[in-house]
Amino acid sequence: MGSKIVFVTQFPAAAGFAQELVPSGYDLIITEARSAEYNAALATAEYLVGFVDMLVDDELYATAPNLRLIQLLSAGYDRADIDAARKAGVPISNNGGANSVAVSEHALLLMLAVSRQLVRQHGDVAAGRWRGNDVLELHELRNRTLGIIGLGAIGKKTARLAQAFGMAVIYYDIARLTEAEEDALGVRFRLLRELLAESDLISLHVPLNASTHHMLGAAELALMKPTAMVVNTSRGPVIDEAALHDALAANRIAAAGLDVFDQEPPAPDNPLLGLDNVVLTPHMAGPTFESNKARVRNAFDNVQRVSRGETPLWVIPELEEA
Repeated sequence: MGSKIVFVTQFPAAAGFAQELVPSGYDLIITEARSAEYNAALATAEYLVGFVDMLVDDELYATAPNLRLIQLLSAGYDRADIDAARKAGVPISNNGGANSVAVSEHALLLMLAVSRQLVRQHGDVAAGRWRGNDVLELHELRNRTLGIIGLGAIGKKTARLAQAFGMAVIYYDIARLTEAEEDALGVRFRLLRELLAESDLISLHVPLNASTHHMLGAAELALMKPTAMVVNTSRGPVIDEAALHDALAANRIAAAGLDVFDQEPPAPDNPLLGLDNVVLTPHMAGPTFESNKARVRNAFDNVQRVSRGETPLWVIPELEEA
């Protein structure tokens, strides 16, 4: 038997790609997290692959003493116990931008949907209200300013797509580009408060950690234009959800497009569900047919790198020195 890969996923498509793409010489175990099969397989596993950041804790490393790599299929890793990972000294890699096209396209989808009130128009037509009972205020993206918070792989792709629609793009990120890099991408840096005040649309592309939790709260939302719209395809808690609801309900900002929430799925009594100036999707920006295959391809490439004694790609920043 070859080196053992324990592969955990809730997406059947990803499991199918795993069976298709697994390199020869590896023993692939596709299983559910915390099942009896999963627990038994971990005892001799060298690689743990999947949507597994919530499984990263001291117990994992005690159960799987032979682990050489934890390879996430997700971009985010906010549920992982980073202290446990540091102590174990086993690298954790995310998906290497495999879903960056999917998420950036979804961000533009939400921008268009909120700007054109797509859901409301659909509801009117489906209910037999041709053009509805009110004259809707619809907006184009062209010549509007997009503020991107978090200019990583997804943020950069979002910037390029927005520019194809004729938008001006500004950004805020703690890892600032050089002026030459900004020139090449066609973006300009702003401090967060500046970005919030200047932007017509804001798109969030940051990881969830202590510094980004509720980075958009009541005070930040109050800086936005009353005509501004916010799109979140990163993680729900980067926005204070109660403050966002209040701003939307009072029309202090115009609209929101949300793929992520504080609680997932959101509770039936979540007040955001009752607003008509929001467009909601069920944390599905990332898992397209194409991105699912790219995730698995990147994962197995990284597994083979480690098998050859090479340093894995896409190690999360907190463990780059581990």
